[in-house]
Amino acid sequence: MDDSTGDTLDWAQNSIRSVFAEGLTFLGYAHLSQLAQRPEYRRASEIIAEEMTRKWIKIQSVSSEIDKTERIKELNDALDRFKVRDKFRKSAETDGFFGRAHLYIDTGSTDDRDELRTDIGNGRNETSKLKFGEKGFLRAFRTVEPVWCYPTNYNSNDPLKDDWYRPDMWYVLGKEIHRSRLLKFESREVPDLLKPAYSFGGLSLSQMGKPYVDNWLKVRQGVSNIITAFSVFVLKTNMAASLQQGGEDFFERLELFVTNRDNQGVMAIDKDTEDFGNVSAPLGTLDALQSQTQEHMCAIWGIPAIKYLNIQPAGFNASSEGEINTFENTISAAQERFFRPNLTTVIDFVMLDLWGEVDQEITFKFESLKEPDEEKQTAMRKTDAETDVVLIDAGVISPEESRKRVAADEDSPYSSIDVSDMPEPPEDEKGMEGGEEDVKPELEEGERHAQNLPSATGNSTDAARAPMA
Repeated sequence: MDDSTGDTLDWAQNSIRSVFAEGLTFLGYAHLSQLAQRPEYRRASEIIAEEMTRKWIKIQSVSSEIDKTERIKELNDALDRFKVRDKFRKSAETDGFFGRAHLYIDTGSTDDRDELRTDIGNGRNETSKLKFGEKGFLRAFRTVEPVWCYPTNYNSNDPLKDDWYRPDMWYVLGKEIHRSRLLKFESREVPDLLKPAYSFGGLSLSQMGKPYVDNWLKVRQGVSNIITAFSVFVLKTNMAASLQQGGEDFFERLELFVTNRDNQGVMAIDKDTEDFGNVSAPLGTLDALQSQTQEHMCAIWGIPAIKYLNIQPAGFNASSEGEINTFENTISAAQERFFRPNLTTVIDFVMLDLWGEVDQEITFKFESLKEPDEEKQTAMRKTDAETDVVLIDAGVISPEESRKRVAADEDSPYSSIDVSDMPEPPEDEKGMEGGEEDVKPELEEGERHAQNLPSATGNSTDAARAPMA
């Protein structure tokens, strides 16, 4: 029975070891913090976080009657003052490292434990309006790593309710914080059965890529070892002599050769009893094997090799444009899914702090990540200009509306023009107007001839002959 117990323990240890190696169980925040030091793990989280905040957002108004320019400027200044963009980048990066991140809304009650347990709403509901009646209540936004936060009071009895496996409170080093004050970021949610084991966090990028990074580290070290000792010198001799008295001279001879071996060295052997040869390992396919292992890491995270490895694809007509477009589309979708709910709450609280109300006619959209080159931008501006000319000639839009469109384009070289200062019409248009006035007397003269009336410049005979002509 002792043997059976030992076999069972060996099986359990091997199973646990394989589960950790394959990234199928929560690794713990301490171990994930250590993995964040490795560039292979760190770059993945940093690249995705930076891409998600590279172009950021554009505040806009959906009102067609009231000018919101001043309010939009105030809101942009407040978002910059609270460093919202940097906080969201940090939250996305922390989520990549640990699978969970929190953004604390500081309303000036950090030391009031009773107040921290209360609900502050989502910024635009009645709870928020009643809670914060005065302007200027907002102090800051702070990113909190999940190692300092652990959940309490969650519903595990009724999956039909809204709070199913959703903690109402979070402990932050002993302080109870209501979930409305501690916004949660979780981009890769795990199944319900695993949520308690993951401390109600999600799957981190580091844990997802662990098996592939481990393979890469092994291959990288293996390739280095092969390159270091790809060539081995072989001495064919009578090894029995090394066991006899004075056999240490044989090993000293080998050690001397190995220590001083270079292209100028000589290995002296007995021509009758010894032979000297060289065995070399082939190195032709090592680069392909190493590159393939690197690409596996890129594939699991969905990051193009040009961004993760800074290596341009080689070969005839090789290009990364397709991979970059796919990656940008993925990031755009992640912004909507991962950022928009919490970002909407943050912007609503900032508006409530500025004006005492939430202006629901002011919204935001994520800027496009695509950056067309100068040639494409020039072609697009030319196409827009030709379209405006056609629409103006057809009476669909006015020149003032076209001028507004040009001024609203931030990437246009004419974005600073004054929309109300309309330029004078071109000279050729003035000439056309003048020409119409010059033609009018001739038309009137023709009408007189057609009616057989006396001409203003001719005699009656000319007038009589005019109809015949």
